[in-house]
Amino acid sequence: MAQSSKREQLIQASLELFSLTGYSAVGVNTISEKAGVTKKTLYHHFKSKEELILAVLRYYDERHRNSFMRSVEARAENPEDRLLVIFDILEEWFNSKNFSGCLFVRAMGEYPEEGTSIRSVCQESKILTQRYIQSLAEKAELQDADELAEQFMLLIEGAITMAQVNNSHLSAVRAKKAAKVLIKGSMPLQ
Repeated sequence: MAQSSKREQLIQASLELFSLTGYSAVGVNTISEKAGVTKKTLYHHFKSKEELILAVLRYYDERHRNSFMRSVEARAENPEDRLLVIFDILEEWFNSKNFSGCLFVRAMGEYPEEGTSIRSVCQESKILTQRYIQSLAEKAELQDADELAEQFMLLIEGAITMAQVNNSHLSAVRAKKAAKVLIKGSMPLQ
């Protein structure tokens, strides 16, 4: 098997394990076994478990955020509707069999030290998502697009947490109702 595919196997196996049980609870032996490679192969591709975690977070971010944005763009034409369809996408995610909460929030909870690479990758993902939402708000010509984007992030993150805690998709439905109020309050004065 090619080296890149073994690296991919390690990332995929780690992603699955980290999603289910967290980062600290999973050892490199478990990851190697799940990926079907030796520990030596794991350390050939990643110098440390932290380097593997960073690769998993970057992989997840790239695929998750890009998929999310493509879904938003495909489901609605105008920016205001795109802002609301975000919550429909969240509801579907919450109802999926593999929903286990946010990998970035979990990582920040397990690695809370300021200035770490893990924390930086997590923060960057959230910042990029917020910028995307801000761009939708600006295209919709809503007032205070930067503040609105931050409010949407609060709704999104709260909905994710509540869906994980309560095992319910209703948090997305309720967050969407709140988002409608925020959008209405951000409409330009006529």
